[in-house]
Amino acid sequence: MKTIIDNLNWRYATKKFDSSKKVSQENLDTLLEVLRLTPSSYGLQPYKFLVIENKEIREKLKEKSWGQTQVTDASHLIVLCSYLDINDLHIDAHVANTADARGIEPGALKGFGDFMKNTISKLDAEKKQIWNSKQAYIALGQLLHACADLKIDATPMEGFDPAGYDEVLGLRDKNLHAALVCPIGYRSEEDANQHFKKVRKSKEDLIEFI
Repeated sequence: MKTIIDNLNWRYATKKFDSSKKVSQENLDTLLEVLRLTPSSYGLQPYKFLVIENKEIREKLKEKSWGQTQVTDASHLIVLCSYLDINDLHIDAHVANTADARGIEPGALKGFGDFMKNTISKLDAEKKQIWNSKQAYIALGQLLHACADLKIDATPMEGFDPAGYDEVLGLRDKNLHAALVCPIGYRSEEDANQHFKKVRKSKEDLIEFI
């Protein structure tokens, strides 16, 4: 248990990455599998994760991130996208995938599918987008924890222009929206933030037993 806490104390939002250091393919594959295994409401996974490797695209995205160098200097740039809309087709695909994975007939899950359709259909477009983006935040939390375990630096970012990202990456045509950005890699020795003491509320202020 101490290792978990040590790793979380070690991590911080890296401001300057060492562009010469790259995350290994093995570790990248592990992180992508962590994202795939992220829990989501109903197991619907209303998101998609883009790993941006193209340097020209990353330069364009840096412009949409107010010049933050993490976007271009990190080993990999992960854009966590949420679906703009979830409809009956998405739910039917999820039911079929569930039936296939568990070796049961899709008809046995009709009640589950109908329940999801009835619940989600009551949400207007804005509420669907908010609900979908919340699922991406769950994925981000899991990604950050996994990075800490692997001693890979990561910077969760909301400081970017989502509409600009959507435009550069052509996301709207894919029913997607850039919800979060997370560069991953290794901290530069020049990043002074790594030496700052972590600041958090005390357990007494933060946690209450009732």
